[in-house]
Amino acid sequence: MDTFVQQLINGLNVGAIYALIALGYTMVYGILRLINFAHGDVYMVGAFTGYFMAVQFGLGAPSLVSLSIVLIGSMMVAALVGMIIERFAYRPVRKYSRMTTLIMAIGVSLLIENLYVATIGAAPRAFPDFLGSQSQVPIRLFGNAAISKAQIIIFLVSVALMLVLQWIVFKTKVGTAMRAVSFNLNSAKLMGINTDAIISLTFAIGSALAAAGGVLTAQYNPNIDPLMGILTGLKAFVAAVLGGIGNIPGAVLGGLLIGAAETFVVGYGSNIGIASTYRDAVAFAILIVVLLVRPSGLLGSTVQEKV
Repeated sequence: MDTFVQQLINGLNVGAIYALIALGYTMVYGILRLINFAHGDVYMVGAFTGYFMAVQFGLGAPSLVSLSIVLIGSMMVAALVGMIIERFAYRPVRKYSRMTTLIMAIGVSLLIENLYVATIGAAPRAFPDFLGSQSQVPIRLFGNAAISKAQIIIFLVSVALMLVLQWIVFKTKVGTAMRAVSFNLNSAKLMGINTDAIISLTFAIGSALAAAGGVLTAQYNPNIDPLMGILTGLKAFVAAVLGGIGNIPGAVLGGLLIGAAETFVVGYGSNIGIASTYRDAVAFAILIVVLLVRPSGLLGSTVQEKV
């Protein structure tokens, strides 16, 4: 039972970050029916923005104030990057086939990765520990199961950002416009909604959440590199599909389930003959099962399209 509780704590912590990134995938897909494969690289951009801010302004010491400054700064920069990607990469090809936009998304992803590798190098860098994770004494919860203050803060910040997004989408005029565009783009235009501005804002919000995930990830895994967004981005995409891509609560649920599944493989995999090194394969195995059993996802709905 100690192992179960401990792995559940770790899984929910990792899953909350997957959920933040998955929200960006699901928001963009909900409005444009586009899989933004560059989203994982925006997550990487957010982590590196936080790193360079900490180095430039001398914010390396453990401090919640420093974490807040870096977190907000990274989210703002990533939001701008997301808007630039949408304006200059996706908007010009929006009128073409989905295959064209998909290829563009892959191209943008490779461009960002190789641009960072060419400019700053591929070597990992150590992100500052703003939460003082190394010096903290874990809080005992159940037997030998424990949770650190850093884990509590990471989870609470993630949940707070998700709640803010929920409030924006369902309680504000901008959120109403976003839902209208998601329901029918052309009808939203006829109602006087500036659809281009709403789409750009959607990219900005999704990118900001991904950047927050990058900074929070670096608080328990401080090694960051230009290729860190590839695998994490794919896992977040799987989380979005698992919950029902285009469905915001589904993205959150999917992220938490993927995170929990990974950590349970580490904790219990050896008992059933699965090595802990297969933790990364679990997400993709889940994707295959979901696509076979319920292609619309756990909370998604099947929509029939007329030819």
